[in-house]
Amino acid sequence: MEMGILGLPQSGKSTLFEIMTGVKSGQSHNETVVRGQASVPDERFDKLVEIYKPVKVSPAKVPFVDVHAVGEHPWEAIRQNLSGTDAILHVVDGFSLPDVQLSIEAYRKLEDELILSDLLIIEKKLERLTKTSKKALTPQDVAQNDLLPKFKECLEAGKPLRTAGLMPAEIFTMRSFSFWTIKPELIVVNVAEDNLSFADAFSQEAKLEEPVMGICCKIEAELTGLEPADKKEFLDSMGIAEPAFGRIIRAAFSLLGRMSFFTVGEDEVKAWVIPVQTKAPKAAGAIHNDFERGFIKAEVMHYDDFIAHGGSVAQVKSAGRLRLEGKEYIVQNGDIITFRFNV
Repeated sequence: MEMGILGLPQSGKSTLFEIMTGVKSGQSHNETVVRGQASVPDERFDKLVEIYKPVKVSPAKVPFVDVHAVGEHPWEAIRQNLSGTDAILHVVDGFSLPDVQLSIEAYRKLEDELILSDLLIIEKKLERLTKTSKKALTPQDVAQNDLLPKFKECLEAGKPLRTAGLMPAEIFTMRSFSFWTIKPELIVVNVAEDNLSFADAFSQEAKLEEPVMGICCKIEAELTGLEPADKKEFLDSMGIAEPAFGRIIRAAFSLLGRMSFFTVGEDEVKAWVIPVQTKAPKAAGAIHNDFERGFIKAEVMHYDDFIAHGGSVAQVKSAGRLRLEGKEYIVQNGDIITFRFNV
């Protein structure tokens, strides 16, 4: 699970990467690729830490990848290092350009590059398939050959593949191509400090299907250097409930199709990251393979029930809200789980 950050030069993408992950830009160290993890802000996790006061805290994290595409072949650097990512965070310059239309054009410029890249891959594959005898085609070749014209038509219309209404089975069949525009995308408009509503105007005029969020990287970078009390005072003075980068991290986490369940105790409170719709044994496997292999039952209470009953496991149990779930149970976002297993 990784999210790649894309953006035209000077859009603020590396600054946003640093704000979210705390990892300094690779440009200062002459590194092409920089990886970092951003903690997912979660009031539920913070409350559990407050209740248990554990020795160790482990919040959910989102891995981000930033590429400095410089030199004679910048696109190749991007292709080599971001093609395996699961989603894209596309940063758009909304602070130096004088009007919304120019920002939309900047967004389209990079998006068109991604569309063209996918289109070239399809054309090359179709060309190879036409030169291959039908007897030599594998079942996967046949399945892909049936889908490629549909994909090609979408791209030739200037639309990303994610807007083509593809079924999960179709996406799975084409997974080996690592298409750029089939990946989920989050658009982040980096705005000026005196024009925070610019991102809303961008979203209204661009009329994109992808989610659009705004951030002022200049303000957010200043926030990261403040003490908690000073940070709160700064946010209150601007009428902001929380830093924008926290909302962006949560949006990225959701876009990747991930959620959290919790394990709690005085030794550690941890948010475990799993795909949505994960069954209990697989969730147990996120902790340790032995938990999945020897899974017996999951002792489950939901965070909301835990808080509603005073943060007391005993009260949750006496209220009949502590459950034993089997192998078919689909773990819910915010479940607090103790796994029973035997190896």
